[in-house]
Amino acid sequence: MTQTAPASSGTSDDVVPGGEIYTPEFRADPYPVYARLRAERPVVKVRTPRFDSFLVTRYDDARQALSDPRLSKDLYRAGDTYLAVFGEKARQINTNMLNSDPPEHSRLRRLVTQAFTPRRIEAMRPRVEEIVEGLLDRMAPRGRTEFVDDFALRLPLAVIGDLLGIPEADHEEILAGTQVIRTVGTGGRSPQEDRAAIGEAQQRLHAYFTGLVAAKRREPGEDLVSALITARDGDGRLSEAELVSTCFLLLFAGYQTTSDFLGNAVVALLTHPEELAKLLADPGLVPDAVEELLRFDGSVPVSSFRFATEDLEIGGVPIPAGSIVTVVLSSANHDPALVADPDGLDLTRGDTQHMAFGHGVHYCLGTALARLEATTALRRILVRLPDLRLDVPVEELQWLPAASAFRGLLELPLRFTPTPTSGGTR
Repeated sequence: MTQTAPASSGTSDDVVPGGEIYTPEFRADPYPVYARLRAERPVVKVRTPRFDSFLVTRYDDARQALSDPRLSKDLYRAGDTYLAVFGEKARQINTNMLNSDPPEHSRLRRLVTQAFTPRRIEAMRPRVEEIVEGLLDRMAPRGRTEFVDDFALRLPLAVIGDLLGIPEADHEEILAGTQVIRTVGTGGRSPQEDRAAIGEAQQRLHAYFTGLVAAKRREPGEDLVSALITARDGDGRLSEAELVSTCFLLLFAGYQTTSDFLGNAVVALLTHPEELAKLLADPGLVPDAVEELLRFDGSVPVSSFRFATEDLEIGGVPIPAGSIVTVVLSSANHDPALVADPDGLDLTRGDTQHMAFGHGVHYCLGTALARLEATTALRRILVRLPDLRLDVPVEELQWLPAASAFRGLLELPLRFTPTPTSGGTR
C-alpha cells in the first residue's frame, strides 16, 4: 500500500477530513497512514460525518491518554456530546463499566470481577477445546471454508454463550443483531440508514438480555448472568439497567473482538510463510505467537469514546474541553518506540507491552478468555487444516469498513487438504 496521510501545515489547529484517511486502501492496510501520522502529526484532529475527534497515534502519548482522569468515559457526564455521537437510544445498553469513571467504574468492575475469575475461565478450557474440535470436524473433510462464518464467529459466540447462559437455540438471534452493528458502513447503506439499523439492533439485543436476566432471576444457573445477579459489593448490587448493559458489554467484548482477531491472525500467518513455518515446526510458540499477532493486527484498532473534561495537552497539542479523543491502539502497537521493526511479524519477538487490550483502569477484563480461545484455536487449526492457504488473492479480501469500531474481515475464503473428523482425539 502506498497511501499516505496529508502533510502537516505545522499548526495544532489542523483538521484532516476523514475522507482523506478512511479510504478502501486504508481499510485493507491502515499502518502506512498511522506511520505517517506518528511521524508528522501524532495528535491530530480528524473530521468525519459523525463527529470530530483528536487521534492519538504514538505509544507514549497513548499510554498517557488512557491513564489521564481528565479524559472521561462517563456517558452521562458527556451530555450533549454523547447524544450527538451515539443517540439517545444507545444509553440503555451503555450503562456499564466501559462507559463510567471511578469511583462508579471501580464499583461496577469489582462486581463483574467477582463472577469473572481466572478459575472460572480456566474451568472452561475443556469446553473451549470441545467447541474448537466440533467446528473443525465440520470443516476438515470439505477442503475449503469461509472461515469467518464457519469458525471465527462461531467459536467465541459459543464460548460467551456458555459463559453467559445463552441457550444455543438463541445464538442465531444474537448473531443477527451483532452483525448489523459490526458491519456498519457496508451493503450500500447510508449513514442515516446505518444509524437506524444499529438502533433497531441495539433495541432487540437490549430486549433479549432483559428477558434473559429475568429468566435467570427466576431460575438461576451455573452461568455468569446468574452470578452477576447475586454479586454484591458491600450493600450494593448491579441495578437492572446495569445488569442488562453489562451482559451486552460482555457479549461484544468476549465475542466480537475475538472473532475478528482470529481472522486477522490467520491472514497474518498465511501472508508471512516464514513465520508460519516457525509455528508449524514448534507448536510451543503458539502463546508467544498470539501476543505478537495481537500487536501486529489486533481487532480493536481504536479505543472507545473519551472526552476531555477540561483543557489539556497530549503530545504538546492543546485539547479543548469537550473534545472527543480517540487513542489509536493499532498505531501505538506499531510505534518504533515499542518494538524494533514494528511493521514486521516476528513470532519469536518475546514479551512486549502491546496495547491490544488497552491500558489503565479500563484494561480489558476478558484477556484470559481471549488468550484461551486464540491459543486453543490456532494450535488446532494448524493441525487439523494442513496446507492451509488463501482461496483468493490477498488484495481481494474484503475488510470491515473504516466506519466499524472493529478491524476484521467480512469473509475469509480458505483452502486446505481435506482430512477426516477427529473422532474426539486431540
